[in-house]
Amino acid sequence: MKFIVLMKQVANKDAVLRIDSEGTWVDESDVSMQTNESDGYALEEALRMKEALGGDGEVVVCTLGKASAKTVIKDALARGADRAIHVIAENANALSPYQIASAIANAIREENADLIFAGLQSDDASYGQTGVVLAEMLGIPHATIVIEIDRESAGSTLRVKRELESGWYQWFEYDLPALLTIQSGISQIRYASLKGIMAAKKKEIRDVVADTGEFAASQKVEKVYLPLKTKQTQMLGNGDAKAGAVELVEKLKTEVRVL
Repeated sequence: MKFIVLMKQVANKDAVLRIDSEGTWVDESDVSMQTNESDGYALEEALRMKEALGGDGEVVVCTLGKASAKTVIKDALARGADRAIHVIAENANALSPYQIASAIANAIREENADLIFAGLQSDDASYGQTGVVLAEMLGIPHATIVIEIDRESAGSTLRVKRELESGWYQWFEYDLPALLTIQSGISQIRYASLKGIMAAKKKEIRDVVADTGEFAASQKVEKVYLPLKTKQTQMLGNGDAKAGAVELVEKLKTEVRVL
């Protein structure tokens, strides 16, 4: 079986973020970068699927981004991926989820993968749309918020467990090929071994220029800004605890709207 894993480079969670001069994104010139969290779990699931098949399969990593995104690719290859596709896009932050999905679809369509894994959403834009749009473009079924995979059921179909609303879950069987978006925390991510790091140097990385198709971006980031910190204190009940409680409940109903 062939598995493709979509992985993205994002700013480190602990990095101090500053808005760029245009005010439409963060200044990444001096920000340390890392692999998107849920994408790391997607890679782990693909590697475990391959191992469950006795190593009979191929894990291909696909990353869209500028040249620095190759660090994500090299880390994935060191963890066990077999080869990689780098969809080069220097202006990735200006692309809509549709354009990103279109560029990836054009890059991987001829791979004819049995399973495509993606993280649930990116840690920066958090649209959560690229995976599902990609599945539609490739004409394959998809499952979102996957928290468990029945690897023993792998064949022409695959059973997966999805997280629904209000604490509910769903087991569902999908025909292959299919695309799964993986929830963070569903497994223990492996580290790259020294042997894996050395082996990664010999693995193929195919560069592809992003082809977003004929459609322009359907959305545009107008402004990125840090939230303003404000603090306001209100005294309720004028010293009367019961009256204060009544006022508090009323505000929670009418102003905060959590009751």
